Amino acid sequence: MAKLPTVLDVGLLAGVSRQTVSNVLNTPEVVKPETRMRVEAAIAQLRYRPHASARRLRTRKSATLGIRLDPMTNGISGSVHDRFLHALTELADARGLRVMLFTATGPEDEIRQFKRMHEGADVDAFVLTSTFFDDPRTEWLIENDIPFVTFGRPWGIDDMNDPRHLWVDVDGWSGLYQATTELIAQGERRIAYLGWPSPSGTGDDRRRGWRDAMTEGTDLTVPDLDALQLAVIDGVAQGREAIRELGEAGIPFDAIVCASDSLALGALLMVGPDVPVIGYDNTPVAEAVGLSSIEQPLEEVAAGALELIMGAAGSELVDWDVAPDSPRHRLVTPRLITRNRRIT
Repeated sequence: MAKLPTVLDVGLLAGVSRQTVSNVLNTPEVVKPETRMRVEAAIAQLRYRPHASARRLRTRKSATLGIRLDPMTNGISGSVHDRFLHALTELADARGLRVMLFTATGPEDEIRQFKRMHEGADVDAFVLTSTFFDDPRTEWLIENDIPFVTFGRPWGIDDMNDPRHLWVDVDGWSGLYQATTELIAQGERRIAYLGWPSPSGTGDDRRRGWRDAMTEGTDLTVPDLDALQLAVIDGVAQGREAIRELGEAGIPFDAIVCASDSLALGALLMVGPDVPVIGYDNTPVAEAVGLSSIEQPLEEVAAGALELIMGAAGSELVDWDVAPDSPRHRLVTPRLITRNRRIT
């Protein structure tokens, strides 16, 4: 195997010291133009490539973003994270960036991973998913001045104006508002909402979209709406059981909107094709069974995350001291994909 060229080889060919070669690679502005040109010619002739790990440790830059690979909870909801990862990786690659995946058993373990990768200069910034109230991950990153952006709002803090927290999210309120308004326009009135227990930043946001649309578009009373509002742990079986209990309680309903496709599939299995059901996430399962659903534009989410942390098209972190007026967050609007025969 041929020996790879070294910094010393470049220096010998160019007639300069090893330090001068290092300066050309890392701080070219301090080297005289004629010397820099000679070194660059030697680099090209020898096809020298700097050692990636050593370069990262010197410059503290890796052109790499770190993101946790979430555990697979079920085949339905897990597809959303997978689609986001694919979009982020493809768009990062177009900028000359890499995405490093890592696993963690929970938030505290994820923080330990942050510390390890930051100290080793393995990543320039982190992309976080699945934000929640009192999220210790974001607090730790802010306290340690480590760049990051989240897919999901920093629930429970000043999420619209905090300059330390960059985030991009899909407007869940808008998604459920669209779905509920569409059903009302079709003539449905008693529309049930099947979501998750509170507090859940994402779930509560989606529930508000349903409730606002129902308040504006129907004459149902507050007790009526309370009776039609269901909260269960996410899952097909849980969704089916919740709708079964709603029917056994004698509470009439004309249609159902859900916080996830998992819950929607459970509801659909319970009521059959005669009751309109709308899910959330537009997963492959929703498409396969003909379930209407709210689609999250995940490529737009990934593009927004990269633009917030890396600027419009570059591969260098945004300097917020230089760009204090740049946007700190982005809220993406989802869209309703209709498939049920009664939803046109």
